[in-house]
Amino acid sequence: MKKVQNKAPKVAVIGSGFAGMAASAILAKHGSHVTVYEKNEDIGGRARTFSHDGFLFDMGPSWFWMPDVYESFYNLFDHTTRDFYELKKLDPGFAVIFEKGEVMDIPSDFEEICVLFENIEAGAAAKLKKFIAEGEFKYRIGMGDMVYKPGHSISEFFSLKLLQDALKLQVFTSFSKHVRKFFKDPRLLAIIEFPVLFLGAMPKDTPALYSLMNFSGLKQGTFYPMGGFGVVAQSFRKIAEDNGVTFETSQPVDALSMASHSISHVHCKDGTREVDAVIGAADYAHIENDLLAENFRSYPKSYWESRTFAPSCLLFYLGVGKKIDKLRHHNLFFDEDFAEHAVEIYKDKKWPTHPLFYVCCPSKTDPLVAPLDSENLFVLMPIAIGLEDTELIREKYYDLLMNRLEKFAGEDIRSHVVFKKSYATNNFIQDYNAYKGNAYGLANTLMQTAIFKPKLKSKKVDNLFYAGQLTVPGPGVPPSIISGRIAANELLKFLNK
Repeated sequence: MKKVQNKAPKVAVIGSGFAGMAASAILAKHGSHVTVYEKNEDIGGRARTFSHDGFLFDMGPSWFWMPDVYESFYNLFDHTTRDFYELKKLDPGFAVIFEKGEVMDIPSDFEEICVLFENIEAGAAAKLKKFIAEGEFKYRIGMGDMVYKPGHSISEFFSLKLLQDALKLQVFTSFSKHVRKFFKDPRLLAIIEFPVLFLGAMPKDTPALYSLMNFSGLKQGTFYPMGGFGVVAQSFRKIAEDNGVTFETSQPVDALSMASHSISHVHCKDGTREVDAVIGAADYAHIENDLLAENFRSYPKSYWESRTFAPSCLLFYLGVGKKIDKLRHHNLFFDEDFAEHAVEIYKDKKWPTHPLFYVCCPSKTDPLVAPLDSENLFVLMPIAIGLEDTELIREKYYDLLMNRLEKFAGEDIRSHVVFKKSYATNNFIQDYNAYKGNAYGLANTLMQTAIFKPKLKSKKVDNLFYAGQLTVPGPGVPPSIISGRIAANELLKFLNK
């Protein structure tokens, strides 16, 4: 398809998460007429926000790692992070709560983290420095040239340097085995392995490549965008709109019409729009199964059934009418068995017996997200996808989690809750058309990494490209941003050939 002289190609982007917004901004900057279609009232995808009586809640992402990925995107448009929000480094970066209420604060300073590790396990400081140095190498390579590969074929990695680097990335080594070569204390193992459980797969099934996340979390640090994650989403919207992108909210895409092997029209709630190309930044399986005829799908329904998905989650957004002294900004409750919960997410696929959970309390850092003398709580429990989701089940776990939270805090919290909203698999399906209610996309197993992920370019539709957490590079906000960049660049090649 050649670009018509003096006529900008019409590109439809389905979904306004970070991948969709990143792709739309790049395409518009390079001359395309871009419209983003968002089924919800607000942009941002999982990074939407809502407010109630002075409480401002981030609905999804709350961890700000890999700041260089955001900065790199802003730099494409001659901006820097500081143009949009203040990025505050948290100290402690996060806290981990173990059995009997033991609290381990993870300092913002890496040398202090090394001292902490050494105090728990003799020799662990030197081992942590070596482990993180390896993680930094993986980060520089993995988040450098490799992560921006579109994943069309293995030939993309055939340069001698990339092959040499790939051997050092430990793609074929188990994360669990790799970590245990360095540390033995279960508390240290939990600190290192938690990002994998919350965003990936069983540690034993995850490549050791992903120790790059530990470099980011422990060496680069944990940050918070003042005003909440919603300000990050709004910064992406502003960049897109400044480059000419149009956002149409409350505008679900219902169908895609074909002309030969290309999409010719997008059918929305308010009518039909002619298009030259489409970026599918909504749920990949939804676009394939619900918007395309069977003969135009890259993957059969059985393919999605066979994939290993990262967790869904049960969430509670709570407005509490008092301060809670013992909570930090990020609180990881590892006071139950890590392995048992992981098995129940990925193998047994059942509601957890003794769940781990996470509490975010951004009002510890940001006075704008809660009224005076109040706390804003975001409580998250990872669960398997596809579980039965009822109010009765949600309330059972609300009581279970609050019992443990109150025991840790040493004070009553429930009677001071002035606002409460739950969110789980049914909501992910309703709001995002998420396959079986997944929250984070596909797990980062070996056979779902790089070229083994669902292809960014449709196999059957010439002008359809995918972006987001179900294609390359994977789950999380920074990978989604990168996914949008890759999809936009691949589409630009297609439009200009």
